[in-house]
Amino acid sequence: MNTTTVETDYLVIGSGIAGIMFALKAVHYGSVIIVTKMDRFESNSNYAQGGIASVMSHTDTFEEHVRDTLSAGDGLCHEDIVEKTIRSGPSAVQELIDYGVPFSLRDNDELDLGREGGHSHRRILHVGDMTGKEVKKVLIDAVGKIPNITVLENHICIDLITTKKLLDTQKNEVLGAYVFNKREQRITTVKSKVTVLATGGAGKVYNYTTNPDVATGDGIAMAYRAGARIKNLEFVQFHPTCLYHPEAKSYLISEAVRGEGGILRLIDGTDFMKKYHPMGSLAPRDVAAKAIDLEMKKRGDDFVYLDITGKSKLFLQKRFPNIFKQCLKFGIDISKDLIPVVPAAHYFCGGVETDWNGKTSIHRLYACGEVSCTGLHGANRLASNSLLEALVFANNAAESSVSVIHDEYPEISVIPQWNSGSAVDSDEAVVVSHNWDEIRRFMWNYVGIVRSDKRLARAKARIEIQQREIDQFYWDFLITSDLIELRNIATVAELIVNFASYRKESRGLHYNLDYPTKRDDIWRRDSIFENGHFVEGKPICAN
Repeated sequence: MNTTTVETDYLVIGSGIAGIMFALKAVHYGSVIIVTKMDRFESNSNYAQGGIASVMSHTDTFEEHVRDTLSAGDGLCHEDIVEKTIRSGPSAVQELIDYGVPFSLRDNDELDLGREGGHSHRRILHVGDMTGKEVKKVLIDAVGKIPNITVLENHICIDLITTKKLLDTQKNEVLGAYVFNKREQRITTVKSKVTVLATGGAGKVYNYTTNPDVATGDGIAMAYRAGARIKNLEFVQFHPTCLYHPEAKSYLISEAVRGEGGILRLIDGTDFMKKYHPMGSLAPRDVAAKAIDLEMKKRGDDFVYLDITGKSKLFLQKRFPNIFKQCLKFGIDISKDLIPVVPAAHYFCGGVETDWNGKTSIHRLYACGEVSCTGLHGANRLASNSLLEALVFANNAAESSVSVIHDEYPEISVIPQWNSGSAVDSDEAVVVSHNWDEIRRFMWNYVGIVRSDKRLARAKARIEIQQREIDQFYWDFLITSDLIELRNIATVAELIVNFASYRKESRGLHYNLDYPTKRDDIWRRDSIFENGHFVEGKPICAN
């Protein structure tokens, strides 16, 4: 297999809002290469319908946004991170406005602030119901005007290059990555002074997800294999309202629909959420998703309804133009018809551990966006805090990385190019697709919204078998994009099972039938996994 070597100051893995914003900041200090698996527009950010949560109204306060975030996070948010992130919101938003993001306005030209589950105020800036796509479009246009940023489309990273593997040293540093060119079937060794993981989430680990096909947990898996600390992966957020229709591929119905008065109803029309939370259908996502799951299983129903018929057609077409059009394609007029919905894997609150500056536990390696675990989300993310986090931590990481660029680079004359050894072309692609499907099915059935020790044990037994098969396949056959993603999905699935088995309580997004209560006396701390074992996390002080 052909190989080449390139050098850069910054290697950014992922082209979502976090990665693009980091690149726009970092290019002031050095050359940047962005690696993206598809074209530069495809990422989880593209599908963020709701918007960006920030205090932009005189009737709202930082203190109330902080309180809402802490409440949703169910005791595991790091209050200092929450406070600093939320106070950084208005300047991050203003920067997007300066770039030209056309946030929706009211008739009086004030920002049209939406409301979503768990929020006590209207504080969601949006561009209709396609916020992520519109923000990313503006930032991608800005990247295209800067010659010192190179975007490698249709490339996927195989693994990070570390001193621990190359030099067998105690101090572990990331020196770049091996990158697979999907079109040319060629592997490039990218040598970098700073490497940034901005690969997004891992929704494709589950059978039903709102995420695009690229969300295969690559960053988490690569970071773990490199020796980085991974944190809180038991907390997987399932979005309560994914469109239930045989022709719709996991189409998300934004939480903002509930924010504008949408009511969750059983098939018989009952408004059932009032018995689960005082906010009713505006309950935080973990509460809503679990309630829907329980009601569906109790009644044997395949879905519940979301009712927004109380709003006029004109309002819905203006506020949710894309959702209105997409539902209409499937014969659902949301101004007259109830929308059938089911929960689906949506967002990972855990990931690669970072500090306030986006630094991971490995020198020269940063992470920002959904791939990271910063302490902002705790056990459950408050709606629309994710894009806020991506913007703030991309900026923090870029500022922090300036000093690392000038650090003495490890003494290594040449980074070895990728060696395929005796691997040959595979004629058994069915093995990859079969293992992929099996992992996603048992993760949905055993490690989904509601878990138990028995279900987790079944998942653990199955993933161990899968890992052995995938490992043998990985070393026997030449690299393909599908094989890289399968390997990463298996790694992340095993980590989720380990994390879910470790936490012996129910909190936030993690609900275990065998431990149905919350235990602040023992478990009010992060779950941290490093080098194959759990590390005792410090207790998180009561807020």
